[in-house]
Amino acid sequence: MDTRPPVPRAVLVGIQTPEVDDVAHEASLEELGRLVKTLGYEVVGTVSQRREGTGAGSLLGSGKLAELAALTGGSGVIGSTAPTLKSKARARFEEAAETATLPEADPDVTRRPEFVIVDHELSPSQIRNLERATGAEVLDRTGVIVEIFHRHAKTREAKLQVEMARLKYVAPRLRESSGGGERRQGPGAGESTLDLDRRKIRDRLAELKDQLEAVQRDSDNRRAARRDQLRVALVGYTNAGKSSLMRALTGSQVLVEDKLFATLDTTVRILQPETRPRVLVSDTVGFIKQLPHDLVASFRSTLTEALEASLLLFVVDASDPTYEAQLEVSRGVLREIGADAVPSRLVLNKMDRVDAAGRAALIEKHPDAILLSAHAPGDVSALRDTIVAFFEAEMVEDVLALSYTQQGLIGEIYDSVRVLSEEYDENGRVLKVRGLPGAIARLRRSLAAHGA
Repeated sequence: MDTRPPVPRAVLVGIQTPEVDDVAHEASLEELGRLVKTLGYEVVGTVSQRREGTGAGSLLGSGKLAELAALTGGSGVIGSTAPTLKSKARARFEEAAETATLPEADPDVTRRPEFVIVDHELSPSQIRNLERATGAEVLDRTGVIVEIFHRHAKTREAKLQVEMARLKYVAPRLRESSGGGERRQGPGAGESTLDLDRRKIRDRLAELKDQLEAVQRDSDNRRAARRDQLRVALVGYTNAGKSSLMRALTGSQVLVEDKLFATLDTTVRILQPETRPRVLVSDTVGFIKQLPHDLVASFRSTLTEALEASLLLFVVDASDPTYEAQLEVSRGVLREIGADAVPSRLVLNKMDRVDAAGRAALIEKHPDAILLSAHAPGDVSALRDTIVAFFEAEMVEDVLALSYTQQGLIGEIYDSVRVLSEEYDENGRVLKVRGLPGAIARLRRSLAAHGA
């Protein structure tokens, strides 16, 4: 006997405004469905409507609201949370009619969906109105994304960042809670429950901010140690294949899942086969349209990996019909943190899913792009050569002299630059090296600090 709790069921709701075409609208609802699946819910229906905007109090027109309420078992009425009264005979008749139209093979199929998931950001009053009309719990797109981030955060830094974003999302929605105006007795008398909750959130946010700053100082120190190394960052829309490409380039066992936001924490690995000097590859958190601003702000330090990289690889799922819009979302987020000045290359991934005509169109539209499949070793090898060639073009040759008292620095030199030749004289070693100007300047400073 299966004792596992039933999978929560959800109905998706989308509003198609005049500036959104059919392809983009369908793609957005499909993406929302994948977000909901990532939460572990089952999508059992979709309600969509064309409207001028999303600002109406009920979001949907009366007809579509009734259609949604029929799916969830709600009254379809905003003004009251009370269910419509029915006679016992009427209730038995309707239940029998519904059961007769459902497949007998699935005894759970008669269970009503418990969630309504809306493909837009909602105001607190809109959430309240929809919950009254449908009798289901309502989540907007922002709430779903915040919840996914909350579940997937693994490192302490990511957990702190996500909790801050979650509290900032919850805080304004406290205004509509029932009983929010009640006054407390005893200590803090005269302060309403709502005021107390808000103060608790402010205090917790201040506490999280202090903890995050301490964690980020450690992260900043680690990044500073890599400052003069060769670094490339994989950036792009969620589920574009960045983690698969990361695994192919570095041989690392990073998490690869067909889920949105499978990766939240920045992973840094060494490009394989290893070069001298080594190239570090960073896999960053994926982006998504309507990414909550507080999440972008909270993950600013994580995205600093992109800001401090020498080369950005914009990884795009070329098989997705909305890939251009996804690419613009990624570029927009990076513009927001100032990373748009970093040199970049466009990588059109998942080309194994694109037909010949599609490939020709992509080549014509993006002649400088790198076309590949992360699962094709030859494509990955060619990308590796492109990365190495980029850094080679930035390198210069120089000569470093080490006295016999400075031999302890030889390991640092071999890690930071490529040694082309090595000779000895009466004073010590003379090394002809090739590397980034910044790395060579740092080595000269180290030599000077350790004396001749």
